[in-house]
Amino acid sequence: MKAPALAVLRRLSDGGFHSGERMAEELGCSRASVCTRIQSLAEHYHLQIDRVRGQGYRLLTPIDWLDASAIQPGLPAGLRVEVVDETGSTNSDVLARAAQGEANGLVRLAEVQTAGRGRLGRRWQTPLGSGLTFSLLWRFDCGVGQLSGLSLLVGVALTRVLNRLGAPVRLKWPNDVLLGERKLAGILIELAGDALGPSAVVIGVGLNVHPAGDVGQPAAALSDAGLSLSRNALAAALLSELADLLTQFAHDGFAPFRAEWEHWHAWQDEPVVLLPMQGEALAGIALGIDAHGALRLMTAHGEQAVHAGEISLRRHA
Repeated sequence: MKAPALAVLRRLSDGGFHSGERMAEELGCSRASVCTRIQSLAEHYHLQIDRVRGQGYRLLTPIDWLDASAIQPGLPAGLRVEVVDETGSTNSDVLARAAQGEANGLVRLAEVQTAGRGRLGRRWQTPLGSGLTFSLLWRFDCGVGQLSGLSLLVGVALTRVLNRLGAPVRLKWPNDVLLGERKLAGILIELAGDALGPSAVVIGVGLNVHPAGDVGQPAAALSDAGLSLSRNALAAALLSELADLLTQFAHDGFAPFRAEWEHWHAWQDEPVVLLPMQGEALAGIALGIDAHGALRLMTAHGEQAVHAGEISLRRHA
């Protein structure tokens, strides 16, 4: 479904009735075209749209639309917001822009993401109006080898903001945000650069505001915690915190955030088992992380440092 079709849904976003005739005049098309488009949108985005003769159409569950003009004023200087109706992956979009020389601070948000990527090849698809999906371009003078712990830093930023807002979230190593024991948000870091620098980093975040679509695993949403938030205000708060922490990270690295990450760690000092994509499972006690963000695991053979990779972490019964 092409993005211009969402103009019809924007007309219906207040939850009130809108006549097909007036929408046809506003959109420069026929009433029949409006009717066909609404039916297609309802099927494509799994929406409930009511039609009453003599009154028109209404969207039964209004959409809290993303709006760059509402997000931008709440951001520090240097961040530039773009909002698109639909894209395959905001990370892919921003990576392409980075390769073309885009300056630091580009933020791209999408109403619908159809081919989002998570760790281990998992899907992260965002149904219309249900989540907050964005990617941020951040440039560092150092090489990629000096950016260890970056995904954990992003987790700290998200967790700070969400706890301030009233959601009792915790962190799962290396880059998930949990509500209870279900995934609320995921982080995907993609890097490009030389060993000696500079580096371009694309930070992708997918967060469920309302019940999620297909994210490849059991998921939670902020609404599960009783929170009713504007997605625009939430985006501004998260991006502002990220910008502050990334600026500090550029100077000091991850070490100053280590204790705070462990404070938010869902399974700190608890038995866990690591399930690698290949090889045997590794059980032990999650002692926390080292100054570079590696997981410190006390096993039967002593302490081991586990670095981010093709590993899935599960609580050990």
